[in-house]
Amino acid sequence: MPDTMLLLQMLVLLLVIGGVAGVLAGLLGVGGGIVLVPAFFYAFQTLGYDGPQLMQICLATSLATIIVTSVRSVMSHNKKGAVDWHILKTWMPGIVVGAIVGVMVAASLRSTVLQGVFGVLGIVIGLYLGLGRSEWRLGPTMPRGVTRGLLSPILGFLSVLMGIGGGSFGVPLMSLYGVPIHRAVATAAGFGVTIAVPSVIGFLFLTIAPENRPPLTFGAVNLVAFVVVIAMTLITAPWGVKLAHAMDPKPLKRVFAVFLTLVALNMLRKALGW
Repeated sequence: MPDTMLLLQMLVLLLVIGGVAGVLAGLLGVGGGIVLVPAFFYAFQTLGYDGPQLMQICLATSLATIIVTSVRSVMSHNKKGAVDWHILKTWMPGIVVGAIVGVMVAASLRSTVLQGVFGVLGIVIGLYLGLGRSEWRLGPTMPRGVTRGLLSPILGFLSVLMGIGGGSFGVPLMSLYGVPIHRAVATAAGFGVTIAVPSVIGFLFLTIAPENRPPLTFGAVNLVAFVVVIAMTLITAPWGVKLAHAMDPKPLKRVFAVFLTLVALNMLRKALGW
């Protein structure tokens, strides 16, 4: 039986994490995974779980929450006709392949290596959030053929290694190819489902030593974190949306970009043993 006090400590930490992630998602439109992975990492580490596969638990649990939030988001956006189903359907096969490869690679790496990967990619995303411009373009339309065949699996692969959905890479990518931002956000939610479902199935088969996993962890997915975070984000995300309509979120997004960059730098520092 799991230790009752440990479960209570986990519950309190996860309630805070889920609440903050939900508000940020609603306020800034950022994907939950970019917040949840480092939050899970520091929470589980604080509770005494710092084994060689800690990051795998954080990635898998974050991706499990993304299944629920992305499906809900796609359904909501689809009612408004915002999802570009052509982009989603044509990019889906490559994204799935990349996600599956991502699970296989992530399963073979030590937690410190995955921390380093998250740190480097987190810095890139943070810099884009803070310095990116809406008028930047790589092309007038979404790429096809060989370019799509290369970019789609890379998107799925990198997303799994960071434990995030389709927003952090998908939205900038589509924006750079001229997709309107609201359509990009809606379609990227579909990318999130495509990334999360195959990767979570794979992570459920990952074996982690009992002494290195938090209570109620199945494969690499922690059930307590999954349930609590989903419940809290469903409650607090609408609060973030209301705040977004009440104030200008652009300066807040820049503040978040700085925060994310600092978190990513700290992850990278820990990975390098500094």
